[in-house]
Amino acid sequence: MIRLAKQEDQEQIISIYNQAIDAGFQTAFTERVTVGDRLSWFAEHSVAAYPLFVYEVGNEVAGWLSVSPYRSGRAALRFCAEVSYFVHRDHQKQGIGTQLLVHALDACKKLNYRTVLAIILDRNAPSIKLMQHAGFEQWGHLPGVADFDGVVCGHVYYGKTL
Repeated sequence: MIRLAKQEDQEQIISIYNQAIDAGFQTAFTERVTVGDRLSWFAEHSVAAYPLFVYEVGNEVAGWLSVSPYRSGRAALRFCAEVSYFVHRDHQKQGIGTQLLVHALDACKKLNYRTVLAIILDRNAPSIKLMQHAGFEQWGHLPGVADFDGVVCGHVYYGKTL
């Protein structure tokens, strides 16, 4: 079941995010985060314009997706949103990411966003495949901008016009 995240989901959301950090090349963060580290991020996603969705299995968060501002504060970009998504390692390859993305794209249309972006490390093949499957196109590539202790990779920008 997909629903809006609640305050009590924060620990599970952060746990899933830390799995991605530990796995490497799924986020540009290299150090684990805490709920306290992400309080302002949670607050930003408690407003209606930038929802945070969770995919719940039983009483557990199996994955989550955030809709965030793209280049916050720049009025000309107000109709553009960025999505980020992460699925618990025990629930990957079960279609949860796809379902979250479809749900979020529908929400983005209702929120009057015209463009949705995903910024992905170019070594993250599963996320790139998900974007392509959902009809996103690669709109840009920033080669060599990320450095993981000497292992360099780039950022790819995937976009979709709604």
